[in-house]
Amino acid sequence: MRNANGSVADRTNNTQYELRLEPKAFIGNSGWTANARIRYYSNANSANNSGSTNGTGSNNANGGTDKSDTVVDRIYVQGPLFGATAKLGKLPTYSDNTFGTGMIIDDSISGAEFNWSLNKDKSAYVIATIGRYDYNKSANSLAAATAVNAYDGTADYDSLEIGYKAATKGFSGLAGYYSLRNMNAAFATNKDSMGNTVQIQKAGADKSNFWVGGLGYKFDKNVQLFGIYAKSNMDEASTYKGDDQSKAYDITLKYKGADITKPGSYDIYAAYRYLGQFATVNPTYDISARGTKGWQIGTDYTVAQNILATVEYYKGKQLFADYSGSDADYNAIYGRIDFFF
Repeated sequence: MRNANGSVADRTNNTQYELRLEPKAFIGNSGWTANARIRYYSNANSANNSGSTNGTGSNNANGGTDKSDTVVDRIYVQGPLFGATAKLGKLPTYSDNTFGTGMIIDDSISGAEFNWSLNKDKSAYVIATIGRYDYNKSANSLAAATAVNAYDGTADYDSLEIGYKAATKGFSGLAGYYSLRNMNAAFATNKDSMGNTVQIQKAGADKSNFWVGGLGYKFDKNVQLFGIYAKSNMDEASTYKGDDQSKAYDITLKYKGADITKPGSYDIYAAYRYLGQFATVNPTYDISARGTKGWQIGTDYTVAQNILATVEYYKGKQLFADYSGSDADYNAIYGRIDFFF
């Protein structure tokens, strides 16, 4: 990776801790519940481990600083409405409920979401979401010293997703539409390895939509191959020289699945990901960052009941810097242990 002045960035090694509590209260016999999520974040690599900035970024509860922080980042009600399971308030939203990639977004919005199940086993669904989204340009991007973001600010968010998920064997598929309207065209600058200033900016303020399609096949209960592709109508500024930022895709081959209730269960996967910034909002990936492309391998292993270990390796390139022989390398190793209770 490169620093803002074009020099090679040092390797970083950060140990982070996060505690999530999700209380739920039942509202009589109405079928409705009141829900919240409380998050505590701490970076053990920092000497500045106190105070609060009250950030709400999906992948960094403190909004990108190294301080400890406690926030209530979700508070909403959930229940039956209009034949769907509805969520109203500051609620979680997740793209791709078929393959579980979360390639477009895994975050919170202020608004409403409706999930209609189209058959008894809930394998087919329609999800409609509308609200306001506070985009955190530090979330799931490269390190702050190297980040080049396409936009910033608060936008009107809406989406429509239709999907079908095969139970044990056969084809699965999804189609979706997403929009970030009235998003600021703010951008960050950086320098590539040749010393050239790089900027990513929307070429047209009226362009804010992207579409998603996915197809997969389960060979049996253990082996699955799928691909998901996103394309937006947003364009880079005419001075931009790097790889296309208006598309994103994920091709994954996965074997088995880790189950936190079954010690010794595991999964192994290999994926190639291309994550253009104009075709993603805040993906769920840990080290496959927005604005990069590359190969990732990983495994999940249930060490004991309710204890899950994850190890991932990513070898890729930064899209904005991948041209004319520029050094665009972006490599990362990631490990995590989750305790569920």
